[in-house]
Amino acid sequence: MKIDWAALGSVFGVSLAVTVGLVALFTLGIMGLSHRERAAAQGNSATLAVTGAYVAFAGCVAAVAYGISLIMNKS
Repeated sequence: MKIDWAALGSVFGVSLAVTVGLVALFTLGIMGLSHRERAAAQGNSATLAVTGAYVAFAGCVAAVAYGISLIMNKS
């Protein structure tokens, strides 16, 4: 049995990059929602932060849906 180390390294690198990117995107969404809570406590408006949070969460949902579609279409 021969292992293609270059392909294995490529899959590892792409998986690591996508995982870190998805976690960073989700973190931005959480930070946007926490900014809304602080702004509400101070009596300010945080519509830009909330909009950014929803966009970040939509990006997370899109990435997960794309991954599931890749898995479903390969079989």
